[in-house]
Order: sequence, then structure tokens, then C-alpha cells
Amino acid sequence: MPHPASDLSAVRRPIAHAQGLPNAHYTDAGVFEEEKQALLFSQWAGLAAQADVPEPGDAVPMSFLGVPLLLIRDKQGQVRVFQNTCRHRGMILVEEPRKIEGAIRCPYHSWCYATDGRLVSTPHVGGPGQNTHDGIDRATLGLIEVRSHLWFGVVWINLSGDAPAFEIAMSGLLARWAEFDHPLFHGGAESRFQLEVDCNWKLAVENYCESYHLPWVHPGLNSYSRLEDHYHIEQPGEYSGQGTMVYRQIRNENGDVFPDFTGLSDKWDTAAEYVAAYPNVLLGVHRDHAFAIILVPDSVGHTTEHVHLFYTRPATDEGLRARNAQQWKTVFEEDIFVVQGMQRGRLAPGFDGGRFSPAMDGPTHLFHDWVAGKIETHRARPRAAE
Repeated sequence: MPHPASDLSAVRRPIAHAQGLPNAHYTDAGVFEEEKQALLFSQWAGLAAQADVPEPGDAVPMSFLGVPLLLIRDKQGQVRVFQNTCRHRGMILVEEPRKIEGAIRCPYHSWCYATDGRLVSTPHVGGPGQNTHDGIDRATLGLIEVRSHLWFGVVWINLSGDAPAFEIAMSGLLARWAEFDHPLFHGGAESRFQLEVDCNWKLAVENYCESYHLPWVHPGLNSYSRLEDHYHIEQPGEYSGQGTMVYRQIRNENGDVFPDFTGLSDKWDTAAEYVAAYPNVLLGVHRDHAFAIILVPDSVGHTTEHVHLFYTRPATDEGLRARNAQQWKTVFEEDIFVVQGMQRGRLAPGFDGGRFSPAMDGPTHLFHDWVAGKIETHRARPRAAE
């Protein structure tokens, strides 16, 4: 049953009359479970970076909202996502990141799976020394594969299996950033970091969407890329965010910059854009690098932000990459007190979800409206089936 405090009609009003999502959507464990299904399992959600499994045989176990998953690059070089569970008795197959040299072997009864998920060995399943049995059809007992798609250096998954094709679901963003349809090269160890934040994951999305807070939360950034240099980015049902007409390239002590993406239009000489791809991936594009922040909702009040920076070539200046990563880490860390403060503020029973500035909060309101619409659709499904 939906939480009694989660009436969403006020959220879906036009922005001048709308209220934000009720407190329960940030503090209530039951609503968190409902949103898990409505917002994260049923959509194309970000799981990890392709660079987490760079070589064939690389395997990384991970949990996504409690579901045990195995990210693997199979022996043919294809990135796949499987449920990290043996089809025999449900044992976890891989406990730590490692290279799969032969097969994925279950530590319980030694059933073995190829890196493409096929069940290839079932020792003693028919009795001692008998490795087959008529009742065990290996062809139907491969690992359960999770629907996945690779784009922008990110491994996207659809756990429910019934979302529209990624190219349809993200068609607006694919078209908007078609100029950046080039290979992205992960910057390496110094170009990845994570931030642990005591807030509901949606607050990280909401804050990222808008530029309204720049003068007060990011005074260094705002000193050259000012609030008035920014514009809204709004695509109902898919993404929202902000752009700036003033992007300043980072330089090393010799004045060198990162090489640009090829074939960009003149707009990108000075512009940059920052978009929240619903539900949980925050993306940024610039003429010379890009980044992805994958928000992992660990619980109703805690989120891990996995940050990855990408470049136009595999080998760029290591010191400059490290400097760029530190610059972005500083900016993202400046947001932590804000999202954690909003999380604590949601414990105030009289807070009604807040208001939106029609001039400044359009991207954030769009995200709230998307959340409310998906939840309403999710709630309607059981009744339709009755």
C-alpha cells in the first residue's frame, strides 16, 4: 500500500502552483521500496562503468538495491550483467572482483558457467561420477542475464526487463549529444572516485539539475561561469539539467589542455552541459572531457556517488587528469552539505515538500513530476490487473 502521506497530486501541478515530493519519499523505508520498483528497476538505471571490467574475463560482483549482480566482460569481449546466483541452490558465485581464467565455478557444488552465462559443468549431478542427469537440462539453466546497454562509458541495466529499448527511452539525450558519439576513454585510477553522502538519492539528482545554487554553494565556479551564463535543459520524461555558455578549459603548468572531441560545432568552444539522465545517472560534457556520476541508492537515507571522468584519447597528461579530477571532486564535495541538510530538513513534519521558483527551478520540478508520474503508473498496475 502507498504511504498515506504520499499523495502526489500537488507535485504534478504546473510549476507555479506545485509542491515538491512529500517527506515520506525521502525518509520512509516503505516508500523507498515502492520507488525501487517504480523508478529504478523498471527504467534504464546506471550500474557501473565499462572501465570496471576492462579485459576479457574481468568480473566484479556488486549489489544494486539488494540484488546480487555480476558485471563481467566475457571471453569474447562483451560486457554482460548476470544475477550473481547459482541456478542450483542459489549460492553467490563470485565474492570479490577477480579474473575468470576458466569458468565461473560455484563454491558450493562446483557447478560451472562460461563467461557468457552457459551452464557447462554439473559434477556428480547424477550421482557419484555421473555428471549429467535427465532432470537437469543445462541448456535452460544458464545464469540469469540482466538486460544491459552500454553508452557514455556507463553500463545501464533494466532489471524488470520491460522498459522500452535504450535507444527509445533515451532518444532525446542521444540526439541532443549526438556530436559526442565518439569513443570515450576512462582516465584511469586518478579519474575515478566515490563520495558517501547521507541523503536520499533523489536529492543528489535535484541539486545537480539546477544552477540556482551556484553563487552560494560554488563561489569559485560561479566566479567565471556565473549564474547568468547558465540556461535550463528540460526534456519531460527523460532528463533535465543545466548548461553554461562559459566553460574554461583546465591547463597544466605549460599551458597544455586536453585534446578536443573531433567534429564539434562552434557552440562547444565555450559551452558545457550537465544533465541528469533519469533515474540515477548525472552526466557532463565539455569540448575536451566528459564525466558520469552513477548514484547508488544504498538506503532511504544514504547514497554512494561513483564518479568517472572520460577523455578523447586513451593517453593524456596524467598530471593534468589528476588536477581535473581534484577540481571536480572539490565542486562535488561542495554540494554534500546541501543535500545532507535537505535530508535532515525532511524530518520536519510540517514541511509540505516546498515550492519551486518558476524562473529558476524548472529542471528540478521536471524531475519531481517524472517521479510522481512513474509512481502513479506503478500504483495503477496492480489495480488494472485485478
